Amino acid sequence: MPSSKYPSPPFDAELQPVLDAILETFSPSLHPEDIPALRAAKLTPGPDELVQDRPITHTVHTIPGPAGDLTVSVFARSDHNTAGPALFFTHVGGLIFGDRFNGIAPLMEHVEELDLVAVTVEYRLAPEHPAPAAVEDSYAALKWTAEHATELGIDPDRIITAGASAGGGLAAALALMARDNDGPAVAGQMLMYPVLDDRDETLSTHQNDGIGVWDRTSNLTGWNAALGERRGTDQVSIYEAPARATDLSHLPPAYIEVGSNEVFRDESVVYATGIWAAGGAADLHVWAGGFHLFGQFAPDTTISRAARDTRTNWLRRTFQL
Repeated sequence: MPSSKYPSPPFDAELQPVLDAILETFSPSLHPEDIPALRAAKLTPGPDELVQDRPITHTVHTIPGPAGDLTVSVFARSDHNTAGPALFFTHVGGLIFGDRFNGIAPLMEHVEELDLVAVTVEYRLAPEHPAPAAVEDSYAALKWTAEHATELGIDPDRIITAGASAGGGLAAALALMARDNDGPAVAGQMLMYPVLDDRDETLSTHQNDGIGVWDRTSNLTGWNAALGERRGTDQVSIYEAPARATDLSHLPPAYIEVGSNEVFRDESVVYATGIWAAGGAADLHVWAGGFHLFGQFAPDTTISRAARDTRTNWLRRTFQL
């Protein structure tokens, strides 16, 4: 339980029973020794389960990466026949578990409803492959996507980086890398519950110590696996932890969503504020009572539907659909 020094906001009434059920099976605090069991749990749906009866096709591509071949999946509507907008997705998993399908389920609705193409990459995981392995793999796959846009049915000028949790941090990093390396073009960045700051010094991380989903201990487990002894030092680059960036100018429009009851609330607010301060565009949504990844764990609750509709509306405006 959180200490009285750092009282946490109440959880949403509909989300509380969902959270209680999750915590019957999973601890809010993950330690390094828990990583093998977490990987073995096979929490990720396969492509058939993701698509279900939707009119969506799934294709697999093997592409060159910085340290060997990478696997990329592409989801598109079955009747997709015109080069259009795309979401380049980096998956959930704290940089230590999961595969390219982890957390992509909400995007299937966007693929079907908005006729978007979704591309997702199997990046290397820590601690076996410490940072910057994940972002380097993701950037290689983003460049491949832009270079092969025509054959994938994508307009190369209408690609948004998208990700949730650790993948949200990678999506922010990719926007920074694309800016600093003159491409590929990125039309926006969709950051869901993003993991941005390795320093772990905010009020919200102290409020979420021992409660919720992916608490402060879990956050440190992920960052320590990725960065080792560099975590919290000045040796961490902005592409490994985007909150380290002091220059957030000339970035594409950002959509940032986060719960009020999660570690990543305050760093998300600071990141959006930095974008505004640099003259950029950021839509920031802090959902009261939301825990980490609430929209994925409880998609049919009122708060999750509202978040999904808000995200869809941002995509419509950003892509001018």
